[in-house]
Amino acid sequence: MGIFGKSQNKTGGETVVVDDRLKHIGFIMDGNGRWAKKRMMPREYGHREGAKVFEDISEYCGSIGIKAVTVYAFSTENWKRPDNEVGAIMKLFSAYLFKALDSMMKKDIHIVFLGDKSVFSESDRALMDRIERESVNNSKRLNIAVNYGGRDDIVHAVNKAIESGETHITEEIISRNLYTHDCPDPDLIVRTGNEMRLSNFLLWQSAYSELYFTETLWPDMRHADVDEAIRVFYSRKRRYGNV
Repeated sequence: MGIFGKSQNKTGGETVVVDDRLKHIGFIMDGNGRWAKKRMMPREYGHREGAKVFEDISEYCGSIGIKAVTVYAFSTENWKRPDNEVGAIMKLFSAYLFKALDSMMKKDIHIVFLGDKSVFSESDRALMDRIERESVNNSKRLNIAVNYGGRDDIVHAVNKAIESGETHITEEIISRNLYTHDCPDPDLIVRTGNEMRLSNFLLWQSAYSELYFTETLWPDMRHADVDEAIRVFYSRKRRYGNV
């Protein structure tokens, strides 16, 4: 079972230390808009605060020994949202790229962007490619799913395999061609905001993931909330189809 050490997290609780049963955790960061609405603020304000929490939580996970983190930043369906909200999210994303370029080496994070990059500006695509390339040898992994959909990921993988000459598609071939091809599947997926569905997030990769749902809205997510999700993860027995 995971060990809770004597060092304290920001909320004063004991910080969890993970073992190799929990290599990869995914976050569906839900509730930014509702969080802002509760405060009589525009949804864009919730996304700004959520972006701060994303950076803090992803770094915290790395600090307690989780080797890979994937965050669902923007789905292929999110383009349907109001133009001003989409514009605000894209502005936050562009600002994050510059920040990541400056900090990724200091924080030893290999950043990878999951999804179809073709919709982004040429400058943003160039930054994404540069970030992935220059951080490739860092030891911690952060996947940012942006313009990403789980079904699109599978279709993309199959088409990529066919284009490479494959004539008989197997599970191994699909896995090898997913956006996450060089990353272990998530052991735990956490969704905030009290919604109990995957919403097209890592559908192939989450076949045997443990799922954890919390009422906490993403901007309210704290280290202690991550610790609680990990406690629940370690309380479960993963059978992978066995008894």
